Amino acid sequence: MTATPIRRLLIVNRGEIARRIIRTAQHMGMATVAVYSDADAQALHVHEADAAVALGGNQSADSYLRIDKLLAAAKRAGADAVHPGYGFLSENADFAQAVVEAGLIWVGPPPAAIRALGDKASAKALAVQRGVPCLPGYQGADQSEARLMAEAETLGYPLMVKAVAGGGGRGMRLVQGPTQLLPALQSARSEALSAFGNGGLLLERALLSPRHVELQIFADAHGHCIHLGERDCSVQRRHQKLIEESPSPAMDADLRERMGACAVELALAAGYVGAGTVEFLLDGGEFFLMEMNTRLQVEHPVTEAVTGLDLVEWQLRIAQGEALPLRQDELVFSGHAIEVRLCAEDDDFSPHAGQVLHFAEPLHARFDHALQAGVKVTPFYDSMLGKLIVHGATRDQAIDGLIAALADTQVLGLPTNRAFLAACLAHPVFRAGQALIPFLAEHGETIRKTLQEQKSRVQLPAALGLHFAGSTGAARALPCPFGKMLRLFQGEHELAITVREMGHGQLEVLSGSQQHSGACTRSSPGAMFVTVDGLTRAVQACQAADGQWHVQVGATDLWLTDASLLPPVGAASSSQTKELRAPFNGKVIAIHVAAGQTVRRGDSLLVIESMKLEHALCATRDATVTELTVQTGQQMATGQVLLRFDHG
Repeated sequence: MTATPIRRLLIVNRGEIARRIIRTAQHMGMATVAVYSDADAQALHVHEADAAVALGGNQSADSYLRIDKLLAAAKRAGADAVHPGYGFLSENADFAQAVVEAGLIWVGPPPAAIRALGDKASAKALAVQRGVPCLPGYQGADQSEARLMAEAETLGYPLMVKAVAGGGGRGMRLVQGPTQLLPALQSARSEALSAFGNGGLLLERALLSPRHVELQIFADAHGHCIHLGERDCSVQRRHQKLIEESPSPAMDADLRERMGACAVELALAAGYVGAGTVEFLLDGGEFFLMEMNTRLQVEHPVTEAVTGLDLVEWQLRIAQGEALPLRQDELVFSGHAIEVRLCAEDDDFSPHAGQVLHFAEPLHARFDHALQAGVKVTPFYDSMLGKLIVHGATRDQAIDGLIAALADTQVLGLPTNRAFLAACLAHPVFRAGQALIPFLAEHGETIRKTLQEQKSRVQLPAALGLHFAGSTGAARALPCPFGKMLRLFQGEHELAITVREMGHGQLEVLSGSQQHSGACTRSSPGAMFVTVDGLTRAVQACQAADGQWHVQVGATDLWLTDASLLPPVGAASSSQTKELRAPFNGKVIAIHVAAGQTVRRGDSLLVIESMKLEHALCATRDATVTELTVQTGQQMATGQVLLRFDHG
């Protein structure tokens, strides 16, 4: 194969992965072209590329998933190659074929390989032919509910329902028994159609406590294929990865060699070229194929950290027709690397849109992101804001470094899972390398309680930080004989304190019957060093659009409402208990109730699609629906009233 240099690269993606590709391509001397939706017009990847082309629209279906618009952008920009990143059309064989037919270089596997491996059903069939271990299941062409239900009875429970297309955990449901099957089939098909445009499903015997271990492979067009080691991605929520590490705590040299050989065999059988990831379930010493992702992975920096390689550079060189830079026996693995995915979501894992009011990245970690102060996180795309990666000589060093990096990361203005990630890393089960896929199901409540305890411990410095962030200066040099009453709410919990300035920056704080000594020094707007009873903490605070204060104390985030000037009633109006409000931006895709209908606690009321996921909102108590204020297909904003109740 003759090498064809890439001179102008079109990147048909957004956010942190677009920035990641731009960085390597420009380092290699390639001109870069970004594309963007209306929602991303001011995004960082647009400004960092050498040129950018507008696609129009906000939804993915109107922009990043429009093959005609993307090809037109390539022609308009004079691009000679296309990199799809991950997500969107990265595993779409029709798009890859269209790029090739347009005379452009496709930075990815051949369309035939995507068809063979990108579809989970056909990948399993090929794997069985090549002796790669697979779980029993059904992946037939007959997709009728009757056939799937009959196959489930033959297969037995528990089982997994999986979308044959796409990835990211969308279109996956665990079914414990027959009564759960039909709702799981319907919701998985709906989510798969929305996310991938393909409602095909497969059934698979479920393993309840395995690990999720994947092998990074690379193949060139000269018949060579190698693996670059494994990543353990067992810590997940909603089948979406939260923490990824390499090497896996469960892997030894023999198991790595056997799994790597299977991954390479599967790739070679499909005529694969480029970067790919073969994902396995590991149960004791046995492993079974899950799927193959025919693209670069979100977690590729973990492999880069332990190998010292630039995987995007490898992709681009292979797309130009070059051979693999290294042989299998030339790879060198060093130390341990861990990545966490920072997401815009609350304590219940519900995604949130909003504006980043303050941002500062950690000094001693790699942080792949597309954040800056003022950027708007929209409901149209994934909730992931970026990923932090730390490499250490040992696993413990990597864990400690990543916990510290999360504490140093400042993203204020919308909720994130920053503290939750740090608590997961610090959990003794994860520390011991024993975290399996059910880790969060088994330990999630304990972690939540730990986070609540952390919030309680920092309420006082957070309250002082909020008070002085909202004033003209920090504690004054001259004493004041009068105390200032503060009434703050964290959710439904009220914190009432009295603050008296003693002079020279010193404070006297009365909380209930407890008296505390304190001090506050402003370091920059919104940033303070707050001392309570001799312990000094860094505090960052800003006020969000809804009036709440987002306060960060180290690795802990609190959302506080200042009710100091309000009448002494509960933080929430009694009318709020008779309304269902949107917890985040999104689109109403299903309504399950009507005005006048009586509902019971736990009944599903409506379904919202936000950030690529479907979320059912349920009744919190028995009630009668008195009014519906939205309709199916309507886009709604955070806090918008969806329906009203009469609790009788």
